[in-house]
Amino acid sequence: MSRGIDEIFDLMLKASEILKPVIHRTPVFHSAFFSSLTGKSVYLKLENLQKTGSFKVRGAYFKIYTLPQEVRSRGVITASSGNHAQGVAYSARELNIHSLIVMPETAPTYKINAVKSYGSEVLLYGQIYDDAFKKALEISEERGMSLIHPFNDPYVIAGQGTIGLEIVEDVSNVDTVVVPIGGGGLIAGIALAVKKLSKGRVKVVGVEPSVAAKTRLSLSAGKPVTVLPQPSLADGVLTKSLGDLTFEIIRNYVDLVLEVEEDQIARAIYLLLERTKLLAEGAGALPVAALLSRSDEIPGENIVAVVSGGNADLTTLYRILMRGLIREGRVARITLSLKDVPGSLEKVLKILADLRCNILDITHDRFDLDIKPGYAKVKILMEVSSEQVIKTAITKLRESGVEVLEQ
Repeated sequence: MSRGIDEIFDLMLKASEILKPVIHRTPVFHSAFFSSLTGKSVYLKLENLQKTGSFKVRGAYFKIYTLPQEVRSRGVITASSGNHAQGVAYSARELNIHSLIVMPETAPTYKINAVKSYGSEVLLYGQIYDDAFKKALEISEERGMSLIHPFNDPYVIAGQGTIGLEIVEDVSNVDTVVVPIGGGGLIAGIALAVKKLSKGRVKVVGVEPSVAAKTRLSLSAGKPVTVLPQPSLADGVLTKSLGDLTFEIIRNYVDLVLEVEEDQIARAIYLLLERTKLLAEGAGALPVAALLSRSDEIPGENIVAVVSGGNADLTTLYRILMRGLIREGRVARITLSLKDVPGSLEKVLKILADLRCNILDITHDRFDLDIKPGYAKVKILMEVSSEQVIKTAITKLRESGVEVLEQ
């Protein structure tokens, strides 16, 4: 194991030189806001600003670059519905190599179009990633195309590990690096890099959603175990298992693995956008979610959180932002029982307007069996300046004789 690890670290140093003219050296940003919330000195490694929108291009490019010319000529293939697909497509285009990406038929249109925009051929197959992977493996064997695995490959791990090299160079006093865990390629590479360069001083903490807690179970079992992930905002890390190679590195070099809930991921996405103007996808927000909810378990004072990607689905982002605004008391929902006669709603709207509430949506329901005959259930969604305004509005509505059902 030690010899293999040393070889991957040597590959990492080589990858760092090869990738310099190809990718962005992403910034490390010190966040006063997250530092104040967590009681730590928090730095954000912004791989969401990387080419293709995530760290995946590092490992994909290095792997494809190191293929012999006769192998390159037959093209490369992978299976992915997300960031790895874009990383392979972009890298193949830059190296003038034909690429084929097998994506599940359920992949969102915007992801398919993103892959195609890099010049890759796309084949839609199956309903889930595992179906697509099996098809990619079959085509790879039939056509002699090189299969670019998303994480369980020493060259891919080495490419991702260049992030760790940059972190140690840019934050010399770093105590702990917090990293998302999917298949394990990212955290394996970063953990190997920071442990080697710091002689074991720097701690590494992995984070995964609680609906796909494969790492904790694998470490307990002493081998990679398979789980059936439930849907998560962090869809980019929803793999069924770790790779055998990534598991061995995690077991030997990662100090702690934490799990976070969906609401915590949503809050991290919301606060990253609201307070630091950074767009992170669910997987990319995992380290910040852990810092916000479990900072007392994360060792050290100077913490680098790896924001691994920013390819967020805009429809999902909209729902997250609305939840965040409601939670912070900047958007409110109230449900009223109003007499179904002219002027009833006008009276309500006058009270809300005087408090400078901005109406976003109003719906009427005259047929709800819980509503008395002659009344209507009215739901109002509105922007407000604070939670106190909501309380004041409800008080004034009740004083005017309006029945408030929900708030």
